[in-house]
Amino acid sequence: MNRPQPPATPTPAPSAHARHRTRIKVCGLTREQDVDAAVAAGVDAVGFVLYAPSPRAVTPERAAQLAARLPPFVTPVLLFVNENATNVIAASAMVSGSILQFHGDETAEECWAASGQGARPYLRAARIPLGDQGLAFDLVEYAHVHSRARAILLDAHVEGYGGGGKAFHWSLLPPSVASHLVLSGGLTPANVTDGILQVRPRGLSLAVDVSSGVELDGPDGKPVRGVKDAGKIQRFVAAVRAADEQLAKQSHVPVRPT
Repeated sequence: MNRPQPPATPTPAPSAHARHRTRIKVCGLTREQDVDAAVAAGVDAVGFVLYAPSPRAVTPERAAQLAARLPPFVTPVLLFVNENATNVIAASAMVSGSILQFHGDETAEECWAASGQGARPYLRAARIPLGDQGLAFDLVEYAHVHSRARAILLDAHVEGYGGGGKAFHWSLLPPSVASHLVLSGGLTPANVTDGILQVRPRGLSLAVDVSSGVELDGPDGKPVRGVKDAGKIQRFVAAVRAADEQLAKQSHVPVRPT
């Protein structure tokens, strides 16, 4: 005789904390102590620049050494600029579990080929013009063209393919983009909360990516490129979590401690 089965327990809806948890990447790492500081602060990913002209550049071998320090569930990201597919595939093979980031003028097909036809997930950077010229950038179409990318990374269009500490006008972004987004370009502990609140509603999800905004200040007051400041990283992470708390409150759902 078949006994009636108890009703299935409904799957609980994700908490506001889960829905609004902003992932964090610190890019342009060159030193062991900076990798350790980023991990200690609770970031989700660290980036290594494999573009020789950059002042933050490291070789694939050096990236592999630094990435070997990472604990489980912290993802290494390898940044390339107009690199050929053979070199990208060879470099990524040296860094286990890495995600690729294409930050130059690569076409959608070139990104796909360099990822081994999707064997490795990748991000595609959108270089958005500064000032009112940002209105002319069609992010919806760009995301459609690069739909095989895991996310579209929003960066300011500056000389040198990123890392210039410049922010584009977030308010000029379209209200709805059918892609996961990564906000970058000129982020600091002082402005990242506002950036998240402005950009988070516009995509499927939002992560943030910081480089110069958490670098050590030199004697001239300018960031020392490639050298991070552990205190700034901690303040940046705290500011991101503050934004997450604000988004959770707007959802009228209490955030449960994790």
